Amino acid sequence: MNKIYISVRLISTGKKTRVKIQFILLLLSMLLGLNACAKITLPNLVGDNMVLQRRTKLPVWGWSFSGEKVQVIFKGHTYQSAPADKNGKWMVTLNASEAGGPYQMEIRDRTADIMIKNILVGEVWLCSGQSNMAFDFNNPKARVLYAHDIENSANDQIRQILVNRTYSSLPAADFKTSGWKSAGPKTLSSFTAAGYFFARDLYEKYHVPVGLINSSNGGTVAEAWTSEAGLKELPQFNNNIDFLHDTTAVKEKIHLAQKAMEEWDRKLSLDDTGFNANREAIWTGANFDDSHWNTMVEPAFWDRQGYPNTFGSGWFRKEIDIPQNMVGKAALLRLGQLDDADTTYVNGQVVGSSSNRDVLREYKLPASILRPGKNIITIRILNFNGTGGMFPSDTLSLKAGTSSILLNGIWKYRQGVKMNTRPGQYDAKNLPTGLYNAMIAPLIPYAIKGVIWYQGEYNTHKAYEYRKLFPALISDWRKKWRHDFPFIYQQLPNFQPVADHPVENEWAELREAQLMTLSLPHTAMAVAIDIGGADLHPVNKKDIGYRLSLAARKLAYDEKGVIASGPVYKSMKVEGNRIILNFENGGSKLASKGGELKYFAIAGKDKKFVWATAIIRDNSIEVSSPLITGPVAVRYAWAGNPEGCNLFNTAGLPASPFRTDDWPGLTIAN
Repeated sequence: MNKIYISVRLISTGKKTRVKIQFILLLLSMLLGLNACAKITLPNLVGDNMVLQRRTKLPVWGWSFSGEKVQVIFKGHTYQSAPADKNGKWMVTLNASEAGGPYQMEIRDRTADIMIKNILVGEVWLCSGQSNMAFDFNNPKARVLYAHDIENSANDQIRQILVNRTYSSLPAADFKTSGWKSAGPKTLSSFTAAGYFFARDLYEKYHVPVGLINSSNGGTVAEAWTSEAGLKELPQFNNNIDFLHDTTAVKEKIHLAQKAMEEWDRKLSLDDTGFNANREAIWTGANFDDSHWNTMVEPAFWDRQGYPNTFGSGWFRKEIDIPQNMVGKAALLRLGQLDDADTTYVNGQVVGSSSNRDVLREYKLPASILRPGKNIITIRILNFNGTGGMFPSDTLSLKAGTSSILLNGIWKYRQGVKMNTRPGQYDAKNLPTGLYNAMIAPLIPYAIKGVIWYQGEYNTHKAYEYRKLFPALISDWRKKWRHDFPFIYQQLPNFQPVADHPVENEWAELREAQLMTLSLPHTAMAVAIDIGGADLHPVNKKDIGYRLSLAARKLAYDEKGVIASGPVYKSMKVEGNRIILNFENGGSKLASKGGELKYFAIAGKDKKFVWATAIIRDNSIEVSSPLITGPVAVRYAWAGNPEGCNLFNTAGLPASPFRTDDWPGLTIAN
């Protein structure tokens, strides 16, 4: 450490001497402050337990004195930086290294010496996107479905660092995090589930360490993940970029949105007719007369029962008969997921509540609450926006001891108060560049193998814009890293109600934009049109991770013989009253899963689509309908939730949905 010697000789005690003392103290504090700054500071990516990318040059950086030279000692080699710049930033580039570890790294200058421990060298993947990439093992459904995987997850060769979820008006130098963590039952709750299964599959295949940088944020748009330079060719975002820079205006808008939300909640509480003037629930008791109420078959979303745009509160009542052997025992009430918030009563007593639509409602009932004979379960559900109600796939039940009662079926229903949609918090994080600045910029230039990406849900309302926006994001990140790395992304799975006739659909259009992005070099897409169901956050992340890993094995690791994709539409031709479709098959033949091909539609010149017959012949598909004599276009699985679509290849991978009537032609550029 630098030594500072100060010699002071003061004789007079007058005013001038006091001024001299003050000056000396100020000088001393400045010198000590500068000396404190000499301590090396490292970005949070560079620390204990980190994973470094094998077989590539490795940038390591940090901050020290301006002009200071820093040494990095790793695997027996000593590297020295150029003098730190005016902001104190320095960087060294380490030689490429093979997989292995654990290693130590020493970083030092004239004033400090830092030892980084337990470093592995292997494969580093950036996992980014919105909520389905952020989806972790803390999710209640995931904890149940993947209990065995969690219990057996201990593996120090798989590690993750979670980037703090926030936004910034300008590119940040660093981010907050709890550091690199090894996979295990106690840590997996914060791991991206899709990323973990992806990493586990790669580890089981190649037996090298895998590090995940989890930089994901739920409910986000692609433009927020793109830099200002990356959006240069998309001027529609300029005004919002300028607004993000006005931090005072952003804070005021957040404040006003919060007030509007609080006013909505206040009005809901005051106007709900399920309460009396004292805010006591009056629709929950066993003796309340609900004979004039409507009925619904539950579980189901409100809009599927003929109640669209039902925002506010809805009350549900069900009378059940409790046998004597269930009385006097603690019970468990299972209601599945409720959209969005609930308060649940049994015989007029509150037994549980939640405001998180993703939480499985499992409420424990005390032994004193159930009575022999007639009992009433009442659920007050708040719908802030969207569909509202009970998730259709769930089973509703009440269990006490060894006996249980199924609660699926007819429930009484009445609306407590009808409102407009609830104002949401102002999502400043979704202003263009905000997430890039806070969650991507601080990662650069850390060496990575590639990116896996799961996003698009929040851009479905502007799918045509996404055709340019998504490739712009990919190109932007590659330019910033100065590396044309593999970019592997998940196409949106099936979601929304099942359509019983051919429809126009924004989700289908967004999938098409994702499919078109395959024209960008070194990209690959995993298809999951068969595993989403009606859930915005499908719990099946194991198949997602597996299909992403297949794409990585082929694209990033050039593994021979890997079939990583299902059929991808290539071209069409009209032959009489039929349309013949040709596909990129990825090395595997076309196949129909579970009987005749479904979810094909065909149209004539009027562009009115009808369901069609589709037959596989010579690894092409013939599509026709007796209702169409001059066909011009075909669509496959063109819906939000084309449940039952079954075009696969013989390797068991599904075809991407497509349409031929708005198709520029696609050359897969891998």
